[in-house]
Amino acid sequence: MDKLQTRDYLLSKPEAWEDYPFGPGPAVFKVKQKMFALLMTDNSGVRLNLKCDPVQAQMLRDVFEAVQPGYHMNKRHWNTVLLDGSLPDGEIQRMIDHSYTLVVRGLKGVERRALELSWGPDALYR
Repeated sequence: MDKLQTRDYLLSKPEAWEDYPFGPGPAVFKVKQKMFALLMTDNSGVRLNLKCDPVQAQMLRDVFEAVQPGYHMNKRHWNTVLLDGSLPDGEIQRMIDHSYTLVVRGLKGVERRALELSWGPDALYR
């Protein structure tokens, strides 16, 4: 996936929106004011920060060279994915889905239930 395809997929998540709290560079993707992804371009290419279960985060780092500890993030709970063409699109989408699901599950009960009523569990928890 390239940067535009990744951005489109991030914004396809229910009630996802794009914000630029750090200036014009890094795009932050949120659901209900909570970040689930950060997409940026710098000297090393296009990078995507995603929330991840700590055990899975380490496993992904061990398996894929393009998955590294979260850049400028809590390295236990966040991974940085280099969008260098080495990862299958389906794996990137799966990691995005996982990040989104973790953030939705961590929302306040009233916010989470409102999303569940509007979108259904299948759209939120992939």
